[in-house]
Amino acid sequence: MSLFPLSTQIPVRENLHIHYKFVVDTIGPLLTPERLAKIERVVAGRNFSNAIVLEGIYDRGNISAVMRTAEAFGFVNFHIIETQEKFKESNRVTQGADKWTEVQKWKTTGDCIRELKKRGHKIVATSLEASKPLDQIDWTVPTALVLGNEKEGISKEMFELSDERVIIPMSGFVQSFNISVAGALSLYHIYLKRFGCFNQVADVTDEQKEILKAHYYLRTQDSGADILQRLFSNQT
Repeated sequence: MSLFPLSTQIPVRENLHIHYKFVVDTIGPLLTPERLAKIERVVAGRNFSNAIVLEGIYDRGNISAVMRTAEAFGFVNFHIIETQEKFKESNRVTQGADKWTEVQKWKTTGDCIRELKKRGHKIVATSLEASKPLDQIDWTVPTALVLGNEKEGISKEMFELSDERVIIPMSGFVQSFNISVAGALSLYHIYLKRFGCFNQVADVTDEQKEILKAHYYLRTQDSGADILQRLFSNQT
């Protein structure tokens, strides 16, 4: 099964899906050369084989921080398991990272992990009970990194369902990093591991790059959906 979550048909409205080539050809000419160049550069560095999973995170600010770090390193396959009933709101924002990541939300740990395994991901969860260091994992194969909540870490169910449990080595008196720091350290390590092995982080094909460009063109052009709906209606 492909790890790339987007199809050739781009959802523009609830009842309207348009082929990515039509989107690229129509919206692309409306963007500035600088914007086009930036999207081209970003798309070329995207990675979907390394997923990020956040389980039961209480503070939305921590979710935003991890998401921002992940997007900056090119990791945009993002899963949020909302097992908690309440959230702590935060003034921290994603700086637009949520606009450029492919986020899927889940109500149960089991459903999320079973789907990721079905897609071919190995599940690696951070845990204070683990003995294996983070750097002993092969991050060049399809792998999902799981970070647990601020107080208790990963759930018992996640511990049992994961293929590997790892820990970020520490030398001080404190027992753990906060979630945003743990996420940043882990993602930077994965970035360096993939770059060292492949001289790149990206894993997208040429067609997938074009599909991503179509999505990003729409997300950056506020009136893009209206324009497409009008033009497409005129052609049908």
